[in-house]
Amino acid sequence: MSFLQDIDEIKSGLIIFRRADVKHRNWYCRVKIPASDRYKVFSLKTPHRELARDKALECDADVRFRLRHDVPVFNRPFQDIAADYLKAQEARAEVGEITKDRATVVATAIRTLNLYVGPLQIHAIGQDKWDNYVIWRRKHGRRPSGWLTRKYRKKPEHSKNDEEQKDAAQKAPKPVSSWTIRHEMIVFRSIMTYAANRKFIPQSHIPKGDAIKATERREEFTREEYRTLHTKGRAWVKKAKTERQKWCRDMTYLYTLVMCNTGMRPPEAKNLLWRDVSITTIDKETRGKENKSAEVQFIAAQAQGAAEDTQGDKRRIVILNVRGKGKARRLVAPANVADYLERIHKIAKVTGPDDHVFSTSEGKRDSFFYARMVREMFIATGLLKGPAGTERSSYCFRHTYATLRLSEGVNDLMLAEQMGTSVQIIQEHYGHIHPVKNADRILLGMHAWELPEGESESMDKSAAGNDRVNAGAAARKPVRPGAAGKGPRERGPGGDNAKGKKIRNSKTSH
Repeated sequence: MSFLQDIDEIKSGLIIFRRADVKHRNWYCRVKIPASDRYKVFSLKTPHRELARDKALECDADVRFRLRHDVPVFNRPFQDIAADYLKAQEARAEVGEITKDRATVVATAIRTLNLYVGPLQIHAIGQDKWDNYVIWRRKHGRRPSGWLTRKYRKKPEHSKNDEEQKDAAQKAPKPVSSWTIRHEMIVFRSIMTYAANRKFIPQSHIPKGDAIKATERREEFTREEYRTLHTKGRAWVKKAKTERQKWCRDMTYLYTLVMCNTGMRPPEAKNLLWRDVSITTIDKETRGKENKSAEVQFIAAQAQGAAEDTQGDKRRIVILNVRGKGKARRLVAPANVADYLERIHKIAKVTGPDDHVFSTSEGKRDSFFYARMVREMFIATGLLKGPAGTERSSYCFRHTYATLRLSEGVNDLMLAEQMGTSVQIIQEHYGHIHPVKNADRILLGMHAWELPEGESESMDKSAAGNDRVNAGAAARKPVRPGAAGKGPRERGPGGDNAKGKKIRNSKTSH
């Protein structure tokens, strides 16, 4: 290097030198980190060669001691390490390992983390910073001081006087969701792990403990709210004042119908191309059997006029090849989704195989258009906020789909495969549906409650075994006076036996 002068090699991997870009004549030393291509430079603060050689050996010994005892060798602030981590994520996005949207989300989290620990030296960040992050984040809310991103910048309010402006500035920030905090903590840990892997901190400095568990659910629509969304949504479309506004509202309304009937994620809808949509037919009695009907691309079916509902023993379904969260999957949708897609195909600005289904008015891929229009529709229909007071977004369509499917009795495993998630997530986020879904079984044996139709026979077959178990209890239990012929007959866990005799059961608590 041109700025190195008077280089003196003391041993392999250790040199002393003077710098040509400074006025003084003091020595520096450079120590090579073993098993790495990195170097640590020290200022020896002496112009004497022999003293510089001795100090260089001490510096070399100090580096080796630090490595041996897992003590950090380099000192850098958190914000610099976070910037390097972000560059690494952006490089991964360029080659397709992660999505560009994911890199953008990481950058947003880093801006918040820099407000918390940005100027601190990375080795000075301990477990306490991790443990106190939730408290700090809750305190500062959705708009921490110094957050200058365009998305969260608050527009100045035009107040009548300075006192009103002061009151507006002192308003409490909006609460931040646990999902946001959890994501930021995951990025926090990833940056610390990145620093440890590059020897800026020891492995013991990586935060321990789980990130905050997100407890909020995105609120789904009830059946009544879903009907309201349709009724008022159509009226909202009709109130459009210009052709462009009508087109935007038409597309948003159809977007809503497709999302509620497929369970797609919004990013998957953004990526959906016309070539990803195909139509096939299945026999109405094909349950559990392989479908042998050929798939026809939707645009080809449109050209052939084959998009009409098939009659007789055939049923038309839509197959979507969706991509999102770095993965690809296939999902199925009912025939009415084909009708919605036909309507979109008629008014869309672009309909080529490689064009996006949910494109903008300019025929481009959607960025924030549908999210903004969906919010506008929620405001117009009075459904922006759910019962818990949280604002709804386009993700609520996915949760509405899952809720309605579970309430209709769809199996958890099948629904998880359809929605591209795990059974565990289904059970964690939609466990509140199962008591309603299984009400017939949960309330079995309670007063005036009958078995669901079709299960009486199977329960009767199991009664023979219960007859033996409950024989003693039945013998001891007295018959209630006047019980016969009054009101609906109660059924116990055993139901009736095969011969039609009523089985008395031991007393149950209600």
